[in-house]
Amino acid sequence: KKIDVPVLVMHGDDDQIVPIADSALLAIKLLKKGELKIYKGFPHGMATTQADVINADLLAFFKA
Repeated sequence: KKIDVPVLVMHGDDDQIVPIADSALLAIKLLKKGELKIYKGFPHGMATTQADVINADLLAFFKA
């Protein structure tokens, strides 16, 4: 299906489980209204280990 709403793609560049080249960098190409945020040094579990940063960025995206 066609996705025509704003989408935030978030990925840590130190993700050892799902490489950024195999996921976020491909996904963003498919999204007309996609925004890619790459987090330097953040791991796969960044939503837990870096919750303060991730939550702030999510909130800012939702408010925009």
